[in-house]
Amino acid sequence: MTTEATFDPFAAGFAASPYEQYRALRQQGPTHRMAAEVVLLTQHRACFELLRMPGTSVDERNATVDLGGPRPDDVVERHGDRGRHAILNLDPPDHTRLRRLVSSAFTVRRVEQLRPRVRALAAALLDDVAAAGGGGEPVDLIACYAFPLPFTVIHDLLGMPDGDRDQVRAWSHLIVRFLEPISTPDDLREAAVASDAMDAHIREAIAWKRRNPADDLLSALIAAEDDGDRLSVPELVDQVRLLYMAGHETTVNLIGNSTLALLRHREQFELLAGNPALDSPAVDELLRYDSPVQLSRRIALTKIELEDDTVGPGDLVVTLLGSANRDEAEWGPTADRLDLRREGTNAQLSFGSGIHHCLGAALARLQGSEALPALVRRFPRLAEADGVAWNGRVVLRGLDVLPVTLHG
Repeated sequence: MTTEATFDPFAAGFAASPYEQYRALRQQGPTHRMAAEVVLLTQHRACFELLRMPGTSVDERNATVDLGGPRPDDVVERHGDRGRHAILNLDPPDHTRLRRLVSSAFTVRRVEQLRPRVRALAAALLDDVAAAGGGGEPVDLIACYAFPLPFTVIHDLLGMPDGDRDQVRAWSHLIVRFLEPISTPDDLREAAVASDAMDAHIREAIAWKRRNPADDLLSALIAAEDDGDRLSVPELVDQVRLLYMAGHETTVNLIGNSTLALLRHREQFELLAGNPALDSPAVDELLRYDSPVQLSRRIALTKIELEDDTVGPGDLVVTLLGSANRDEAEWGPTADRLDLRREGTNAQLSFGSGIHHCLGAALARLQGSEALPALVRRFPRLAEADGVAWNGRVVLRGLDVLPVTLHG
């Protein structure tokens, strides 16, 4: 008798590697009915089509199922509508207006102008890593490299005033629990407290930037509001919070996940170290292999015919991006292998697709194409040390700790 595969993030070993479970789900078909009003898509084609499909929404108020799960009353009261005005949670026409405003900061040309800054920052941080691990002691690469690089980049891009970097990182790490389907009530209470603190920090930054405008994204957002655009104060705060957090949280995971993948595939590590032509294309393969964002969701506004199921208005459709990126139907029989020479990896869905395709995709790719080659070439004997710890998250999969030794 064959046991039906289920999506179970509590299963033993899931945090370290969910991909065996994903493979079993894909083998059952493109859809997996999780509840009466919730369908999980597991295959690349089904996910790609759904993400680009009209008649879907990202606004949770259109759902007939509680997307946040059970939340304590004090969290609901405290959190309220916070975050609802962020571009990630908006449908057209509001999404169209805000995306047009923000996207000017993420054009390919403007992002490419950041490359010298990213390259210099990576080199300086690697000097710090060398100093910390020069005596053979393990170094936590997340704390010393994967976090400070993207944090500094988005901090500079927004033009945020200098402050306590570690404190903002801690707030961000807590707030993203609101995105997770398995957070506990205590998790959510801590996230609400962090969200209050982050909002106060952002409001202070906005007030400071009104007095000290400059050529940066935060000034541009404020000017658009002041010039009569419909950008309200809650919209402004939510956009800044999203950009501040999403601008570094997922890229931390990209650098960390990719480094561990390379360390566990030594031939690919050495291939990247010796072949600069792979610096940019390698990033998409690494994103495909272990995506920093594992799932996305849409809410049906109309009846939608899926490949082997049907959803109605208000139903939730979850696209399992981490599974789609390992789909044998798209990537062939080697889909579970890391191969930096693989063709067509820009079809990976780690940045989503359609109108909600990640605004910061070009920036993330640039940082990956600078940070990872610089690391493997600076430390050709880099090796994994004991104590690797995953964050245990279902949506934003990444490492909390990545201890490495620099000399093998």
